[in-house]
Amino acid sequence: MKFKGKLALQQRVLPSYRVPFFDLLAQSCEGMSLFAGQARPVEMISNGRTQIAKYVEARNIHLLSGPFYLCHQPGFVNWLEDWNPDALIMEANPRYLSTPAAVKWMHARGRKVIGWGLGAPKRSLVWQKFIRQFDAMLSYSQRGADEYAALGFPREKIFVAHNSVSAKPERKPDDRPLTMDRAAILFVGRLQARKRVDSLLHACAEMESKPRLMIVGDGLERVALESLAKQVYPSAEFVGAKHGAELKPYFEQADLFVLPGTGGLAVQEAMSYGLPVIVAKGDGTQDDLVREGNGWQIQPEDYGALVSAMKNALSDRARLRKMGKESFRIVSEEINIQKMVEVFVDALNSLG
Repeated sequence: MKFKGKLALQQRVLPSYRVPFFDLLAQSCEGMSLFAGQARPVEMISNGRTQIAKYVEARNIHLLSGPFYLCHQPGFVNWLEDWNPDALIMEANPRYLSTPAAVKWMHARGRKVIGWGLGAPKRSLVWQKFIRQFDAMLSYSQRGADEYAALGFPREKIFVAHNSVSAKPERKPDDRPLTMDRAAILFVGRLQARKRVDSLLHACAEMESKPRLMIVGDGLERVALESLAKQVYPSAEFVGAKHGAELKPYFEQADLFVLPGTGGLAVQEAMSYGLPVIVAKGDGTQDDLVREGNGWQIQPEDYGALVSAMKNALSDRARLRKMGKESFRIVSEEINIQKMVEVFVDALNSLG
């Protein structure tokens, strides 16, 4: 199924991890142009470039910061005039000042606009009025879809495109042995305070059978974490930043993937290698990805919950393997960028 029309898609920024999805979506349209600007240096986002979707770089004007942050993208309407799309998908965020003019331009020509977002965290009149301007909504998660519906947006016009950054796995991972001398725990991600790797080090020290701990990544916190590890868990392995195929041996050696803090894109990749996961709760995308059958969700600042989940996970090796197989099934059958594209196309075709 394809969208028989030209698609315009707006983003505030174009992270490198979104490029495979956007290029795959572009192949499902008669043409696709992507309008996105550069991230602020403080965000530490790696900007990407599409190969199939036509990329037009926006000029982001960042205003204020924190809870008062606003973004203006001058040239938005000029881009629409040049591309002349049949439909527009744009970030559903009231902080983006260019949205009303873009929606007005599309609607004046009888064309549809779809909002795409995490949900509406506050049931406010501002959010209610904001989402009302869209013809349909794409949500990253079921939680987000429920939030849009709670604001009065028609449920039949809300589509859940499970947030994914990974393609459907090409092959099933080899079965791991049911017995192991020493469990291996893996963390992959940027070493930042919010990732709570310090908590992971302390938690490993509390395990009765001390696991092998592999920490893959780099960042500002690395020196401090290595110093802490010498005190609380000297056997921790800091292997530095690894990307692409370099990550494969670490995923294959692991028995359990743990992400104790917020954020993180490696969860789906870990699941594609048949790993059960422990992740901190966040924006709702984890709710659909991590379930009772394949892992544990914990509060990001709840150290006791982290220790409890790790002890629970490592207490039953046969169950751990079974949960890993369920992880693989989820990313193979339900949550991957191919499924995400299918939902986007369904939403576009629903507009008539």
